[in-house]
Parts: sequence; structure tokens; C-alpha cells
Amino acid sequence: MAIYKLDNVIQNYAWGSKTSIKELFGIPNPDDQPQAEIWMGAHPNGCSKLAESGQLLSELISADPESVLGQYTQNRFGDLPYLFKVLAAHTPLSIQVHPSKQKAELGFLRENEQGIPLSAANRNYKDPNHKPELVYALTFYKAMNGFRPIEQIVALFREAEIHSFNHEVDALAQQPNPQGLQAFFSSIMSLEGEKKQAALNELYLAMERPPKSPMGKEALQYSSSFREHYTDDIGLFAPLMLNTIELAPGEAMFLHAETPHAYVQGTGLEIMANSDNVLRAGLTPKYIDVPELIDNTVFEPIHPQDIRLTPTTTGGKLSYPIPVEDFGFEILTVIDETGTEHLRSAEILFCIEGEVEVSTQEKSVQLKAGESVFVSHEAGTYRYQGRGALARAFN
Repeated sequence: MAIYKLDNVIQNYAWGSKTSIKELFGIPNPDDQPQAEIWMGAHPNGCSKLAESGQLLSELISADPESVLGQYTQNRFGDLPYLFKVLAAHTPLSIQVHPSKQKAELGFLRENEQGIPLSAANRNYKDPNHKPELVYALTFYKAMNGFRPIEQIVALFREAEIHSFNHEVDALAQQPNPQGLQAFFSSIMSLEGEKKQAALNELYLAMERPPKSPMGKEALQYSSSFREHYTDDIGLFAPLMLNTIELAPGEAMFLHAETPHAYVQGTGLEIMANSDNVLRAGLTPKYIDVPELIDNTVFEPIHPQDIRLTPTTTGGKLSYPIPVEDFGFEILTVIDETGTEHLRSAEILFCIEGEVEVSTQEKSVQLKAGESVFVSHEAGTYRYQGRGALARAFN
């Protein structure tokens, strides 16, 4: 048939919103569970099914991968190379870093040789893949992305009067480069005992004082909100080191592998390489491996002005610049007239709003907000019409 409506897995992680997915897309939540993520793709931890037959998408692909994925994708990746999600965060996710492709392959092999089960709490590498990702905001979306410019980090720690770090802050000011930033970040992440508690107590005092700058006000607001969920967590210092950002609906950002980041609150679309590798750096009760984290982090600041992506616009299509081959992402605005797309790989289309009909030569599928369709490469082309908006995942 080459086109299939999808039945997708909803992941009920504790940080998820109980209301956002239901309110945006009308997807029921009868048990009042946190609906954290909708997974669209062939990942074994949450594989989509074909709505009509109940067959796993992974089974459809494995039965004839070249026809379904296309020759290039089959030769290059061997499977559907991306995972597409709706992500609805009510409370903050952990501060995390994803490994590069090379380090993921080495780490996965090493932990396999050590006999660490894939499900073990102390397992860092679940697969041999990197995990760059893009987020497209559906609501206002708070996050942290990458290290701040070093002069901002120095200014924020001094403004907050974290005297326990005077030596480390002075050293960073004297060595404002990746080596200095690595030493600074490592020293904070390694804090334990009395010095850690003394530094946190100074941070708590800073939260109670009137802010001295807009930047300091926002950073401490983030830290204060994190404290409600993770008291005395080392991640409370993260907003003083990482860029804080709030995407407006319709804005997007890219997150490179080896970049520290965290999603804080809001609902968005997320597309990533097909991986589940996460190294954590705070705001979590889960396993934290500081040496492994440091080894998988690039200590290059990102200027806040460079975080938001600027799409190119062609007619009703927004195309986002993505520096990896694993996935592409576009927004298709549909206003009555018919649009046509030529497939270069298998695609997943998600209806953001309205109602849109997607059709190949053989079949048509009607989508309403919150629904998605998989289009096999063998379809060649597909058409869409109606009134609404589609998010397009491809590679």
C-alpha cells in the first residue's frame, strides 16, 4: 500500500504533562497518567504499529527494507534512521549529554564486553549511535542548550555571590577557553559533602535577594524552579553555566551531540537520530557518571543568538537547516490547494493542527491533529490537501 496510518506508543514518564497532549490533540488520558512522549518510528523501546493491521513498523521495514526505506537509506543506515516524538514536559528533564557516533560505538562495545545488561541502571550506552536532535515548539518551551559565553558564566557566579567557588571562578576568568571551562565544569560536577552544601546554601541565599541583572534574574528563576523538584541537586547550578532559552510556538533549535542541555517545560516536536543514549549531569535521581560525562562533552560556548534556527521558506513550506544526515524536518502549511512531495526516503507526517488528507496513487489517509502517517519510499510521491499543518520527518 505504501502509506499507513500509525498507532503510536505514549510513554508515561514521571516528568510528563497530564493535560498537554490531551488538550492539544484530543488524545484521551482516562487514567490521568503523565503523558510525556508520543513515539513515532521503529525504535524497539516504543515501536509504532500500523493502525489497520496492528503490525509493528519495524516488521514492515525488515520484510523489504530497500523498498520501504529506499536504496540510499538502506545502504547508509540499514534501518529507519530517526525517531520522531511529541514531547510534553511538566517538570524538568535531567541535564544531559548525548555521545558522538564514534564514542557511542566504543562505549556500547565496551559495556557489552563488561557484561552490563542493557536494562541496568548504570548502563550509559544503550546502542552504538549518536543522538543529535531538533526541537520545534508547539507551546512556549523552556530549555537549556549549550554553555554560555564564558564571560557570562563568570559574571553570573560573581553576581550570585557563590563564594565557595571564588577560586574556580577566578581560574575560569584567567583561562577563558575550552580547557578552563572543562576544569570549571568538572570541579562543580565533582562537588561532594560540605563544600557542595555550602555552595548550594549560597545559591539559595542568592535566590532570596533582589536580582542585579536581567540575565541573573532569569538564571536564578530557572534554578529556583528546579529546586522545587530536586533539592540539593548539583544541577541547580546549571542555569548559571548553560544558556537558558524559551522558544515561542513555531520556533525551533538544534542540539548537537556532546552538548549539555535540558528540557524544562513545554510541549514540542522532537526529531533525533534513532538512539536512546543519555549521559546525565543533574536534576535526576538516575545514574550519573561524571568522568564519562566529561569525556563526552565539547566545552565550546554557544552564543545565545545562535541557538534559534532560521528556516528557509518556499511557498507554504518551512525547511530547517540540519547538519546531520540522519533526519530532515519541515513544516507544511496546508490551505485548501494540493501540494505534492517526492520521496527520497521513507517519511513520517504528523498533523499539528486542522485536518489534512495525505494520498498516494493507491490510497488516501485522513489525518486530524495528533495523528500521523508513514509513507514508504516505494510510493514515489504523495499529495496533501485540506486545512492545517503537517510536520514532515525524513532523511
